[in-house]
Amino acid sequence: MRLGLALGYWGRGPDPAHLALATEAERLGYSSVWTAEAWGSDAFTPLTWIAAHTSRILLGTAVAQMAARSPTATAMHALTLDHLSGGRMMLGLGLSGPQVVEGWYGRPFPASPLTATREYVDVVRQVLRREAPVALEGRFHSHPYLGPDATGLGRPLRPITHPLRADLPLLLGAEGPRNVAQTVRIADGWLPLYWSPLRTGVFREALARLPEGFLIAPMARARVCDDVAEGLLPVKAMLGFYIGGMGHAARNFHADLMARMGFAEEARRVQELFLAGRRQEAVLAVPDAFADEISLVGPRERIAERLELWRSGPVTDLLVTAPDPHTLRVLADLGT
Repeated sequence: MRLGLALGYWGRGPDPAHLALATEAERLGYSSVWTAEAWGSDAFTPLTWIAAHTSRILLGTAVAQMAARSPTATAMHALTLDHLSGGRMMLGLGLSGPQVVEGWYGRPFPASPLTATREYVDVVRQVLRREAPVALEGRFHSHPYLGPDATGLGRPLRPITHPLRADLPLLLGAEGPRNVAQTVRIADGWLPLYWSPLRTGVFREALARLPEGFLIAPMARARVCDDVAEGLLPVKAMLGFYIGGMGHAARNFHADLMARMGFAEEARRVQELFLAGRRQEAVLAVPDAFADEISLVGPRERIAERLELWRSGPVTDLLVTAPDPHTLRVLADLGT
């Protein structure tokens, strides 16, 4: 199981610690570093900055949002950064949810998310292979565009720039069972949002027939500290926000996943409190057991013991969000 560093997206502004953490992760032998986006900083620009200050560590998006760009624009980002970094790019994509797609990107959330994802991946693959001009008669991503307002002048094109790698790794962030199963079929890897090494049965059917070399790369908050309860507070804050606020009361993929993982009643309670404006109560209502299962928090000995649980399953890459270099060093030491 390889170690990766997940930096996430910016808050109010650039995090001055991110570059130092990325360069330290490379020095320690971490396999990869990953950036993200929501509705603020984008995923590709910080990754390019990190690429310019490193030489070996792989560079991934976890995740770049599909609604933010057409599939050809995303493929252009990926092939450009792959060239500039000497073949270190890993493209992680996610569909997001209706609240973000329609509220931030001003686009309709696809009526068939599975079809939209499949078409998006198809177009990106065509660009990277550069075997022929990109052409797809799709429901959501037709190339050329042939909608009722089309001029009729569009024609299939292939990228001017020859991609460095036709097989640039493409991973998908997926949560629902059908979405995970499709990810196994069409992608090179899966980026689980929440992963509990104690509840792998939730995904057993979808992961029953994994292709050789398929990547499973969940994110986990990591912190070496003496007080486990205090160390779990950032995890609970993240869960409270995602389960309570990243979606609608009637359609929240994160809350649905928490329910499938055995915490249905708790997920509903977190949602109720968050949507009622009682955010601090929502955070405190996140069960410690759930927050603990999906993270690595506590003294070194406890983290070492729990790390063995992560190694015992199908995870190939553990992407840690670590707030300090000390935690990165401890995990690197335990990972060798």
